[in-house]
Amino acid sequence: MARPTPPIILSRTQGALLQTLVSSREIPHGLVERAGIVLAAGEGRTNKAIAQERGLCEETVGLWRRRWLEGRADLEKLEDQPKRLRKAVGTLLADRPRPGCPGLFTAEQVCRLLALACESPPEHLDHWTRPELARVLVERGVVEGISASSVGRFLKSGGSETPPQPVLAEPGNGGRTGVRGRGQDDLPALPPSPGVA
Repeated sequence: MARPTPPIILSRTQGALLQTLVSSREIPHGLVERAGIVLAAGEGRTNKAIAQERGLCEETVGLWRRRWLEGRADLEKLEDQPKRLRKAVGTLLADRPRPGCPGLFTAEQVCRLLALACESPPEHLDHWTRPELARVLVERGVVEGISASSVGRFLKSGGSETPPQPVLAEPGNGGRTGVRGRGQDDLPALPPSPGVA
């Protein structure tokens, strides 16, 4: 015999907030999905019914039902504080930190890597390569060690702040050019610096 599903009783404020989250196009899909699970549970639906309607497994629905029930008392205290209630609901429905190894590099080290990639490369190179950036970072004492693939991952994660063209030379071209499809002669000329002939 199946265990009874604990009911979720939503206040009018909680229901309205969850409905706003479900209708939002600006918040992550996972949060929308979880808010929808709690709303459906508040309407009296079982975990099995919600799972079938939403294409989820029952364990997932049960997890978010339990999480809501665990946080219910804290949410009730915030009923008359809409901003704090919204934040608390977002926290309650967010992923909890996952176990695992903490990050190996600090934000400062990553910033120094990005700054190095923006510097002119040593004279023996036309353009920076990942292995060369890794070597120089260790040489300068920025990090104890870093792989070329980690360097590439940090350069790619720069989002919209990164230049529209790659900073690094393409593998296999001998470091001749870091810009795909363009030869050195195709690059626009820079104006001369003041005092340089």
